[in-house]
Amino acid sequence: VNFQTMVCDLTAMAIANASMLDEATAAAEAMTLCHRVGRSESNRFFVADDVFAQTIDVVLTRAKPLAIEVVIGPAADAAKAGAFAVLLQYPGTHGDVRDYRALAERVHAEGGHVIVAADLLALTLLTPPGEWGADVVVGSAQRFGVPMGYGGPHAGYLATRDEHKRSMPGRLVGV
Repeated sequence: VNFQTMVCDLTAMAIANASMLDEATAAAEAMTLCHRVGRSESNRFFVADDVFAQTIDVVLTRAKPLAIEVVIGPAADAAKAGAFAVLLQYPGTHGDVRDYRALAERVHAEGGHVIVAADLLALTLLTPPGEWGADVVVGSAQRFGVPMGYGGPHAGYLATRDEHKRSMPGRLVGV
């Protein structure tokens, strides 16, 4: 319960699961979540080119058997990609902190969902993705010193809007 509450507080999302294997797995699960709940006819998933390389690799691996077309490019091109969802990194691979509010609005206007891979520790200072339009926020808890082991690299997280709670992967723990 404490983990999920912390993730919800830092991401400004309504609900979080009890953890995933790692950030890359959480991103791939977010992709399939958006594919299930979305109304878009598109089978295209857009990934910003400043998303971590290991995350892109896992997304590509998960997308292939589902016949999801993954398009990688500059984040600025996300809204015009015709994708059912887009994945953004916040901050980016090189530490860039971008204001994605307008981009999220354009993606939503095109019928897509916005997934954000966010650094939880950075979210103690940055505007939470839930406040600027993210539909799903994923990442890793390793930045808080969670050690590697116990069946996986470290605790990944996935948080989303309340309307997607019945489609969430993983476990929910609550009172």
